[in-house]
Amino acid sequence: MYAIVKTGGKQYKVAKDDKIVIEKIAGEKGATISLDEVLLVGDEESQTIGAPLVKGASVTATVLDQTRDKKIIVFKKKRRKNYRRKNGHRQDITILKITDILTGAKKKAAPKKKEAKAKEPAEAKTDTTADATDKTEE
Repeated sequence: MYAIVKTGGKQYKVAKDDKIVIEKIAGEKGATISLDEVLLVGDEESQTIGAPLVKGASVTATVLDQTRDKKIIVFKKKRRKNYRRKNGHRQDITILKITDILTGAKKKAAPKKKEAKAKEPAEAKTDTTADATDKTEE
């Protein structure tokens, strides 16, 4: 089973026991985090696509580390103007291990109840038509 999760303005495809590097989120090392913005949940047979989110679905993860990414060099230059600026940037990141993907299983049970209710009035309609045909034959 896999899911597509949105966090930090980016989307990640995750499965159980995956390790992902995301933008920094609150939580200490070893804490359990719940990612509630699930856009898609699926497996080999079927997928559930949210509009925009899948209701009742969430992904739980454990924080492995709160650290900083490698340094990115930002260099600005304007030729013939003696303008040069060199800066570095290190982004704060969180490393997560996906522990579980929870789906809205309650949502699947609801349509079965609706189908049972829909069948009852249909049976009643067939009974009334049978009575009407019996009266016309007499």
